[in-house]
Amino acid sequence: MQMNRVAVVGSGGSGKSHLARELGRLLNAPVTHLDAVFYDDEWNALPPEKFEAAQRELVAAPRWVIDGNYNSSLHVRLEACDTVVMMDVSTPAALWGILSRQARHGAGQHAQGVYNRIHWGVVRYVTSYRRKMRPQVVAKIHQYAAGKQVVFLTSRAKTRRWLEQLAATR
Repeated sequence: MQMNRVAVVGSGGSGKSHLARELGRLLNAPVTHLDAVFYDDEWNALPPEKFEAAQRELVAAPRWVIDGNYNSSLHVRLEACDTVVMMDVSTPAALWGILSRQARHGAGQHAQGVYNRIHWGVVRYVTSYRRKMRPQVVAKIHQYAAGKQVVFLTSRAKTRRWLEQLAATR
């Protein structure tokens, strides 16, 4: 299975950043957490056109793992990738993910791609993701990544097993 350009998508708290770090290590590919591109040190957002341009630069590289949803510019990553990994965990698992990340790391921006800021907007986003955002993401995967390798990981246990299988083939 050829994996040089991997887009990791899914709800907040689904394990995207952890998976991206592990994939980067296994594939010997640079990892970009889109939160690090989108936000500055004071949580100010990059303007949409600059954010999309930054992603176009990132995906021009021959090898990469990029994690983040950012639906408005998802097409950029999906068109350029050879593999999409959808972290398709349940809402309770995603909520547990944001809460456990908060407990482990605290709020703020940390090394290793942890961008942690829980507020009601984040909780609402996570609780409504499967109903509202997931169908849009899946539709874009079908539209922009047709014919590419697409992996749906529905639990942390399945994610661990998939990574173990991938590591065994490397």
